[in-house]
Amino acid sequence: MRPTTLIALLLATAAPLCAAPAQASETLRKIQQTGTITLGHRQSSVPFSYYDARKQVVGYAHDLSTLVSQAIRRELQLPALTTKLVPVTAQNRIPMVVSGNVDLECGSTTHNLERARQVLFSTSFFVISTRLMVHRDAGIQDFKDLGGKRVVVTAGTTSERLIRTFAESSGLKFQILTAREHEESFGALEHGQADAFMMDDALLYGERAKAQQPLDWIVVGQPMTREAYGCMMRKDDLQLKRIVDGEIARLMRSGELLALYRKWFERPITAKGLNLNWPPSQDVLELFGNPNDRPLQ
Repeated sequence: MRPTTLIALLLATAAPLCAAPAQASETLRKIQQTGTITLGHRQSSVPFSYYDARKQVVGYAHDLSTLVSQAIRRELQLPALTTKLVPVTAQNRIPMVVSGNVDLECGSTTHNLERARQVLFSTSFFVISTRLMVHRDAGIQDFKDLGGKRVVVTAGTTSERLIRTFAESSGLKFQILTAREHEESFGALEHGQADAFMMDDALLYGERAKAQQPLDWIVVGQPMTREAYGCMMRKDDLQLKRIVDGEIARLMRSGELLALYRKWFERPITAKGLNLNWPPSQDVLELFGNPNDRPLQ
């Protein structure tokens, strides 16, 4: 075989390998060409991503996604970057990312193995436990006390799957109700339509802080799971993930993310003085000290 023929064959064989990085950077190319990044956000995941009294998107995860967007702008050497905010729900957030309608979603989305088959997850930015919120006089202390009760859960969440699995495995008979958003779930509890609200503890404390009588509501139960939150991207967005992961790790190591935590979880976050009064857990502190993208379930 002549050398020129061998070179031609090697180039032809290498062509598919050269195509892979181009495909992986599709989202970054789109962002660079349009000067716009599309961020998915939740509407009532207090204090992660939600609408404030002026219908502006605010929250711990929203602040994080804003900082990550600026890191993307710097990486692409753009003079400016327009942010387009798109509301998502627990039910449609993954399809919105997969379809390309959203470039990045940072909210209260649990990174687990099942979801990782559909999307990429960033380095985790929070760790929660799944528990119950009940009225302090309800007589419910743990999941084993749910027999004959009504439990509300937000549809499309890991908590919905967990409570249904628990109902089947425990032999307890109780009614499971679903709502579209967390504030609707808590509304059902607050208005006596449900006896317990199962969800991530951080979100339960967020809803309790908004209640007319916060001290009427308590978070109870041995945690059913520990879960890690991450930002979602499309499955082939490896180059985008590299930038997002790098910025989240930088924010953790610099102490900036802990400062954001204290802003949203330990200080008043509304003009009315709404305050979750919730110091960082040991799980959160360990994550900040050792950034990683490992799912906890």
